[in-house]
Amino acid sequence: MRVVSLVPAATELLCAAGGESLLVGRSHECDWPPSVSDRPVLTTQRTTADTPAEIDAQVTEAIDSGASLYLLDTEQLRALQPDVILTQDLCHVCSIDLDSVRAVAAGMDTPPAIVSLNPSRIEDVFDDLVRVGNACGIEDSTREALAALRERWWNARDFVNQYLDGPQLAVLEWTDPLYVAGHWTPDIVLAAGARHDLNAPGATSRPIAPEDLLEVLPERLVICPCGRTLEQARQDIEPLKSTKWWSLLPAVQDGQVMVVDGQAMFSRPGPRLVDALEWLTGWIQDRPALLPQGFPAIPLD
Repeated sequence: MRVVSLVPAATELLCAAGGESLLVGRSHECDWPPSVSDRPVLTTQRTTADTPAEIDAQVTEAIDSGASLYLLDTEQLRALQPDVILTQDLCHVCSIDLDSVRAVAAGMDTPPAIVSLNPSRIEDVFDDLVRVGNACGIEDSTREALAALRERWWNARDFVNQYLDGPQLAVLEWTDPLYVAGHWTPDIVLAAGARHDLNAPGATSRPIAPEDLLEVLPERLVICPCGRTLEQARQDIEPLKSTKWWSLLPAVQDGQVMVVDGQAMFSRPGPRLVDALEWLTGWIQDRPALLPQGFPAIPLD
């Protein structure tokens, strides 16, 4: 079995399921686990902006014009002769679009199976692990991986008192403009024992105004810009500190703002979302022993 993954989350799912040895090609963003870095890279990114506002402008312009945000090395893809291509149809900002992948696959001598992932809730992510495992012929190890992830998920939830209302928490996945996280992230927040009134589980991430934050007055704030590293996220926050509304947030006043590597821990619908739940539960419920070692999160000064 030869597998190409064009989505970082799919790569993580494949490796968690025990299929890392099957991976023969990857996207330029597939960087976890680090051991996959020796696989050929099949995509490149068109956007060149640095700041959140500039990136948002370039992405919006590309989507409005129907242009792809990524380039696919079709010749190398054909040369790899994959049996399975893992891709997604959830977000055009996240990877090469599904139609482009289908067009290339249809032109191969032996068209590969295409597994397109489109999760919106945390249960969908667990289901995608099974889909990937089944498509790649590693059902036994996939079942073991799924059982281990579910055990960790429910173990973290044991630290939450289901009869108490938790703190109001806002998760921002972009800073300019402000975006509140959606999809699986509200599931994680609720499971960790907090409220997330700015967005519901399964709903898409959406832009908000500062007034929306002031309306719910979050007691905790997590800032994890999509696709940004921890250091980039720290830089993205600096302009927010000089706004009039920033200091009015209870989370800011009480020093309850955390900056997280969103690229690794919240943006990708893969196995590390369970790490995100363990970390968030440990922080909210004051359970230091639950915090994953080395989790990329720092308190905002």
